[in-house]
Amino acid sequence: MKLNGLSRRDFLKLSGLGLAGLFAPSLPLDFLFDDPYDAQQGRVTSRLAWSYESPSYTAPRVKMFWRDLVMPIVNATTGEDETAHNRVWYDTGTDGYVYSGNIQPVRTILNAPRLDIPETGLLSEVSVPYSDAHEFPNADSKVGYRVYYETVHWIKSIVVGETDGKPWYQIWDDKWDKLYYVPAEHLRILSDEELAPLSPEIPNEQKRIEVRLNDQLVIAYENDSPVFVTRAATGAIYRVGTYTTPTGHFMTFHKRPTRHMAAGDLTASGYDLPGVPWVLYITDGGISFHGTYWHNDFGRPRSHGCINLTVQAAKWLYLWTTPVVNPGDQFAFKSLDSTKVEIVV
Repeated sequence: MKLNGLSRRDFLKLSGLGLAGLFAPSLPLDFLFDDPYDAQQGRVTSRLAWSYESPSYTAPRVKMFWRDLVMPIVNATTGEDETAHNRVWYDTGTDGYVYSGNIQPVRTILNAPRLDIPETGLLSEVSVPYSDAHEFPNADSKVGYRVYYETVHWIKSIVVGETDGKPWYQIWDDKWDKLYYVPAEHLRILSDEELAPLSPEIPNEQKRIEVRLNDQLVIAYENDSPVFVTRAATGAIYRVGTYTTPTGHFMTFHKRPTRHMAAGDLTASGYDLPGVPWVLYITDGGISFHGTYWHNDFGRPRSHGCINLTVQAAKWLYLWTTPVVNPGDQFAFKSLDSTKVEIVV
């Protein structure tokens, strides 16, 4: 018997692990936590970050953290600089306070594997601070990419690890058309119910999005009444170039649940970002709304022209706008059935 490339022996080996999935339905990553800081962690997104004795850059330094180090977050507080665009600082408990803009809020949630992977694949999100995607289902094999919390990836199959005998998901890189392997427990499969459109009863012509560049705000309207607002990070001026977010009228004509975005020289403001979640393109040149995991610093310009949002905010807009991307589809492209966007200064 074969199932998604599994032999009967491998299938039986994984079935025992998969039984736990009967008691753990697919739910949002924070569904287990009544206390917002219960098991909350933070991952450093910058090359390094310091903690301080109080929530201020002028306070004495406590500890230095390197990129991808994961720390506890026991609370959030307001920074002492009243002029800052982002005054949120995280309390690490014993190691002082860190500025939130350099810290991605994460959790460590392990999942039971799912064995019935359809040919179209299943959409999933990373549910641990990060996981390494290997060229083979073997922790000693070469790492292609590191994938981060709440990034979204297509699962193509499930296999047994070459050395550990544990389940690994095979994930597809949509830019390079390559396959990598990630421990199955690190990915949470997204259910069809979770991907259902928001406010489908509201006619599309009564929905619109407004982006205010000076305020770094995104506002969604139904019948000219605001129903959603979030801070953004739009196009910025860098030492190596100016990246602007265009003003004017646009449409969310092209949507993808995930996209590997890469361009330029990584040493000169280039980027290589697999699994960018909840992408809403508004120009043929690639300007889009999308979730952001490489910083948490919203409220000021710092993008290459796109409209950076938290992953949760991008997902909300993705589900609220048209065209609708059906579960199992990689994208939707409909210029005549899309949501209006206005970008103003």
